[in-house]
Amino acid sequence: MRKVRALASLIGLAVAVIVLLAQTKETPVVTTPLDSLHGLEAVNGKAEITTYRGRRAMHLLALPEQATPDHPANNASMLAIVTGSNFHNGTIEVEVAGAPRAGAPEGSRGFIGLLVRAQEHGARGENIYLRPTNGRADDQLRRNHSTQYESLPDFLWPRLRKENPGVYESYVDLDAGAWTKMKIVVSGTKAQLYVNGAEQPCLIVNDLKLGDSHGQIALWAPSSTDAYFSNLTVRSTD
Repeated sequence: MRKVRALASLIGLAVAVIVLLAQTKETPVVTTPLDSLHGLEAVNGKAEITTYRGRRAMHLLALPEQATPDHPANNASMLAIVTGSNFHNGTIEVEVAGAPRAGAPEGSRGFIGLLVRAQEHGARGENIYLRPTNGRADDQLRRNHSTQYESLPDFLWPRLRKENPGVYESYVDLDAGAWTKMKIVVSGTKAQLYVNGAEQPCLIVNDLKLGDSHGQIALWAPSSTDAYFSNLTVRSTD
């Protein structure tokens, strides 16, 4: 009887250890509703909290000097860096709403997305973003440019499009100004973009130009975009 009790105790202890180990290996999840500016640092733009299409959200907008069409910094990248982030591999989800702002230069598409593994205050990073007004354009070529990957500072989209046409951009249905769900899955030198809960990625990048790196997460848009962000969730796998 004592042996049976001892065996039962050992089994119970083993189960407890297994559960504890499983818990310690759970993927860390950090969710930020983006209904406050706490933990965010604006770069080349202004961040504010507002209500957009029925929800509280972070609004990233141009500085006054960037709002003039003939200003040389008119299409400068605006960032809201998540200051406490240090991302390597995992999944990032966010809801975005982007459209060309009033007075934006001709050809503005409402670009909006995420800078992943950002370094040097956003000077370097893997940029994955949307061109919302391309999603339902009458021109098929424009539709084919609805999503985009680029790597700052050396592999911007004009270079990638010239050297590898169609490889780092793709089509996905987008409604400019509407809330749109983005999910980016990063592993090593690979990244996949999913939009609006799709089971399959609409953009696959197999050779992230900064290599197997790590860095901060930043919400991104050029100053020509009226950009809103909500419900940021980060699941790190290491």
